[in-house]
Amino acid sequence: MSTVGSDVLDLGKAPSAATRLATGEDEADEQHFLVPRVEDPASYVRHNFGVGYGTDAHQAVKFEKGTTTLAFKFKHGVIVSVDSRSTSGSYIASGSVKKVIEINPYLLGTMAGGAADCQYWLGVLGMDCRMHELRNKERISVTAASKLLVNIIRQYRGYGLSIGSMICGWDRKGPQLFYVDSDGTRMEGNLFSVGSGSVFAYGVLDANYRYDMTPEEAFDLGRRAIYHATHRDAYSGGINNLYWMKETGWEFMGAVDVNDLHYQYAAERAS
Repeated sequence: MSTVGSDVLDLGKAPSAATRLATGEDEADEQHFLVPRVEDPASYVRHNFGVGYGTDAHQAVKFEKGTTTLAFKFKHGVIVSVDSRSTSGSYIASGSVKKVIEINPYLLGTMAGGAADCQYWLGVLGMDCRMHELRNKERISVTAASKLLVNIIRQYRGYGLSIGSMICGWDRKGPQLFYVDSDGTRMEGNLFSVGSGSVFAYGVLDANYRYDMTPEEAFDLGRRAIYHATHRDAYSGGINNLYWMKETGWEFMGAVDVNDLHYQYAAERAS
């Protein structure tokens, strides 16, 4: 077993921090949620999002969710691609949500479902991963990290959590990808998409995915899948954020407005 230096163990310290500063990505870290313009928000929520009799009775409110997140393994690592829209039914709460949680420089988690549930429990996972590193003097494996998360979630099964997360990273076994949700499901695979727009993203991924893609082909596939999902799904949209998980850690590949992608792809079809 090889030990890991403190520079690698620091949570949230990305290997490409200088690149992110140069591209201004840090400015996009701020998330803004608009407050509904109603006199009594509590009554508004009860009236519009209250659960029906016998339907999701274990939840205090009915979750109206919408998003598109995806991740896939390929020859050179893992691609993670997400949109940035947060909705509650037809109400767009935010267009700048960061749906990729940077757990450590070699581990990423995605958000789908309830934003509060995902952010909180992935944060708890980050603390547990850090404690593992301090106790054992080595990075936690992706398999163990996903197992930690699903064990936490299973303790609260039936309490109304709403989580659909992909845990991806690079460890001694190479690139790894797992899907975990609030029902206690944990699956390993090469390709996953989660959210209301996932059916559209899967259409693009299934038609074009190959394990032996070049990095450039993988970047394009990740962006195209998110674009087509946002184009067809009203609950997805905003900015496409793309990450590349490789042997040296994750790298943020940039943020692109899906409206710009629409005109870019339209011009390509016309030429």
